[in-house]
Amino acid sequence: MKTYDFIVIGSGIAGLSFALRASQYGSVGIITKDNAVDSNTSWAQGGISCVWDFEDDSFDLHVEDTLDAGAGLCPEDVVRTIVSEGPRAINELIDWGVEFDKKKDDSGEEKIALGREGGHTRRRVLHHKDTTGKEIEDNLLAAIQDAENIDLFEHHYAIDLITTTKLGYASEPRCVGLYALDENSGEVITFRSDRVILCTGGSGRVYLYTTNPHVASGDGVAMAHRAGCEVANMEFVQFHPTCLYHHDLKSFLITEAMRGEGAELFDKNGRAFMKEYDERGSLAPRDIVARAIDREIKRTGGPCVYLDITHKPADFVSSRFPNIYETCLTVGIDITKDRIPVVPAAHYQCGGVSTDVNGQTSLDGLWAVGEVACTGLHGANRLASNSLLEGVVVSDRALKDCLETNPPGAKTEKITLPEWESGDVSDVDELVVIYHNWDEIRRLMWDYVSIVRTSKRLQRAATRLQNLRNEVQEFYWNFKVTSDLLELRNLVEVATLIVDSAARRKESRGAHYTLDYPDKDDQNWRKDTVLKKFG
Repeated sequence: MKTYDFIVIGSGIAGLSFALRASQYGSVGIITKDNAVDSNTSWAQGGISCVWDFEDDSFDLHVEDTLDAGAGLCPEDVVRTIVSEGPRAINELIDWGVEFDKKKDDSGEEKIALGREGGHTRRRVLHHKDTTGKEIEDNLLAAIQDAENIDLFEHHYAIDLITTTKLGYASEPRCVGLYALDENSGEVITFRSDRVILCTGGSGRVYLYTTNPHVASGDGVAMAHRAGCEVANMEFVQFHPTCLYHHDLKSFLITEAMRGEGAELFDKNGRAFMKEYDERGSLAPRDIVARAIDREIKRTGGPCVYLDITHKPADFVSSRFPNIYETCLTVGIDITKDRIPVVPAAHYQCGGVSTDVNGQTSLDGLWAVGEVACTGLHGANRLASNSLLEGVVVSDRALKDCLETNPPGAKTEKITLPEWESGDVSDVDELVVIYHNWDEIRRLMWDYVSIVRTSKRLQRAATRLQNLRNEVQEFYWNFKVTSDLLELRNLVEVATLIVDSAARRKESRGAHYTLDYPDKDDQNWRKDTVLKKFG
């Protein structure tokens, strides 16, 4: 059994920033399912939103934009808290070595350059070219390597949280650790801590088409739900409007920052269509733009729409978006001369494990931070670039909450965790079935539970998922655990939560749109969809 004062599951901005701060107060173990660099943070292109230019911007304006994008489901006090603590968190990132792009103002003074994205009424997105997430991830990992008191466990797949309830204690339910599969040895390791922090990211891989890396399979939400935590608003899956449409690069994101710099959307006939859907045009919030693109593709019969930034100077485009420019060149698209074919793809999980603004879940001893959590900041539809902001701000608040409610060294009930028991199981010899089920989940979610939904499609998805859950459960109990099997188990769990949540919400709001209830219903549905497992 490995014991730590703090155990962090995940290695994106939320997990790494928490670990760096927490290492000053005790030992920290970071558990991550693949290489530490493999996270949604690394793939973030656009940047991190924060009020920085107080002459042109204000916390009130940022709060208003966030509330507007969230379609009535964001608690204003939560939004205001996170937005107002942004500048301090940005300075902390800079102290850790993160470099944001700069430019000279009219007086010749060099200042941080601010971009603008959909839904923002001001320029407030700090960025590092079009690889902001990688810049943050690389510097935080470098700081982790230099820090004392931190052990990093790569290729360790978290299986399940351990609670006092599962151990048979009569006390109030509490998280006391977890089991994790060491993929190098095949052994299951027991980790013990009174402070477990879920930072596992989102669940984009539950869909056939996504902008997310392969690690985004909803593991944290699935584990927390199995442990009895409340899960909220899983129906609000944000589809990014502009994923590159090309058979060789299926998950490549074209950042919203490009539209912030003047790029426009056109249909296959060269018609600019976004003004017909929203007066903000291509800079409308993501839910509106994604639905508009979906409708235009269906209306025109074209396979995609096109994003055009060719009216901007070529040297500006290639220097502002070097990663996109160079990547598109590899498939014969010169974005300084050619329109970029794009389609929507699953991008961000607006719901998640229910928490307060400090990341505290409904289970003592367990905090959740970042995309895995639902603080309410994103409501029914996330404002662009608010995700990295939430991760770095709430991770700080979560640590403070840990230290206040259960500081390391405080007397707690001594608990010895049992080792993992595999029982009488055999090696998985039907991998083809696992891969088939994995593919089926992602296809049915795309076909039945994507941008536009109906009650009948949701019912079909629910029926098929129940059969798949039974098959996966049988596999789980009869075979030795592998990362493929664990991922499949979590995917079907999260897919079911998304479908159940979507079926309950009898309206259209934000990222949830159903043809059977096309209007927003504030009287009955201006509330969270909360699910909790009993028994």
